Amino acid sequence: MSDEQVTIQTRDGACPAHVLTPQAEGAWPAVILYMDALAIRPTVIEMARRLAANGYVVLVPDLFYRYGPYAPFDPKAVFAEGFRKVIGPLMATTGNDKAASDTEAFLAYLDTRKDVAGSKIGTVGFCMGGGMAITVAGTFPDRVAAAISFHGGFLASDADTSPHVLAPKIKAEIYVAGADDDDSYPPEMAERLTKAFDAAGVTYKAEIYPGALHGWMKPDFPVYNEVAAERGWREMLAVFRRTLG
Repeated sequence: MSDEQVTIQTRDGACPAHVLTPQAEGAWPAVILYMDALAIRPTVIEMARRLAANGYVVLVPDLFYRYGPYAPFDPKAVFAEGFRKVIGPLMATTGNDKAASDTEAFLAYLDTRKDVAGSKIGTVGFCMGGGMAITVAGTFPDRVAAAISFHGGFLASDADTSPHVLAPKIKAEIYVAGADDDDSYPPEMAERLTKAFDAAGVTYKAEIYPGALHGWMKPDFPVYNEVAAERGWREMLAVFRRTLG
């Protein structure tokens, strides 16, 4: 499995990224993976590797590039010290709107690769990245065929950059998987999101995973739930196969 490290020039600077590709020669659909707030680390790359093994070119950009260099985070140490204290300054450098702006450069980069098949891509995001994946679908509706959010927060908030605001522009198939108990995505927000999708005629599936806590997809998180995570993988791969091949 190839893991190529590249640098992509965006409007705001140089964004480091990993590109994971299948072992066999050929061309495959592309998927952009939007990281959670604990940034690029071995677990994220392993998840991208698994996705690539299923037949996709997977781009994993470091969305904290505006912050500058930083050491990889150990989730257990971060949660012990205080999530907002450690990660807050980095999160302040990005957001849904900035990720969408960055994606213009990501798409241009993917268009230069001979191992990428077609112009349609998929997006998938975790936690912080969940809203980004949906936002990108609404920002580039003619490029994104599918967008997936796992335990994404604030998907239908009062903020101008809330993903649900872009529902009328979305052409992609959307899959949203929420945690059973998540302050960043409470039942009333989930309802607001699905109402926006219904009003806009978006093709979507939105579910709450019983017993799963925010972050359940990540094997290096204390709340990792293998049963729920494997369910998530099945749903994700089914969406991408249906929309990208």
